[in-house]
Amino acid sequence: MSRFGALLGLIGLTLLPSWLALAAPASERADIHLHYKWNQRELTSPEAALEALRENRVRLAGVIGTPPELARELQRTDPDRVFAWYGPYSTPADWSRWYFDEDLPERAEAALASGDYRGIGELHLLGGFAPSWDTPVLSRLLELSERFRAPLMLHVEFGRADYLLGLCKQRPEARLLLAHAGAPMPAREVRRALEACPNLWWELSARDPWRYTGTPILDEQGHLKPEWKQLVLDFSERLMLGSDPVWPVDQLDRWDEADSGWQHIGRFWDAHEVWLEELPEPVAARIRLENALEYFARD
Repeated sequence: MSRFGALLGLIGLTLLPSWLALAAPASERADIHLHYKWNQRELTSPEAALEALRENRVRLAGVIGTPPELARELQRTDPDRVFAWYGPYSTPADWSRWYFDEDLPERAEAALASGDYRGIGELHLLGGFAPSWDTPVLSRLLELSERFRAPLMLHVEFGRADYLLGLCKQRPEARLLLAHAGAPMPAREVRRALEACPNLWWELSARDPWRYTGTPILDEQGHLKPEWKQLVLDFSERLMLGSDPVWPVDQLDRWDEADSGWQHIGRFWDAHEVWLEELPEPVAARIRLENALEYFARD
């Protein structure tokens, strides 16, 4: 989740939608977009984080560490439940300059080769900061995704899918995962990307009442808007979910306040569960858990 997305989605902590109370008890889940950052570690120990996963029935948890070693620390608490993404950032500023880090591909290759990390990400590609498709660092990471069959999680902040389509065409065998369904991208542009890129999967973390409210996928009652519901049904076999637990969402990585996102995982999942109830149960089951178990299975 970027600062831009957080600012777009500010809704006060006390202004909770009344429909969240309608969320039904859920089956087991896969949460593929979790962060465990230095300023979350201040409030949430690995043991406390694992307890939060158990309480929220998270069977499979994909964790991005900042710095990346924190994901491994959490993974070691429960290796059957938690897997680590190789997060490219060591400091908060890295999200806007990672593609200048010429040593990043070498570190990522070593991480994947070790078997300790299942994929690479989250990589932020933001308007005004995004590198060209042939930038050496990005090209090398796409090559690693293809060679190791390792997912590359991309966070794009564009209203159109053109940039994403270029990446897909550059490395059609790379395994790409679109974080937040393209963040501010409308349903028609997400559809464009999914139709053109069979190697692209998507996830819906942070598309909730608090974030990306400029391009909401839900109406005021928490139901999927018609164009989003049809998109979910048409591409349900390539869709996964996550909580992206950062809080407060409007001021990420504050110097004077730790991030309490792990204390709000249930809030984010409740928002998902309301619209999952609208879907046929076999479809909801795939999105909630089965797709992720298949996608992240070890070969």
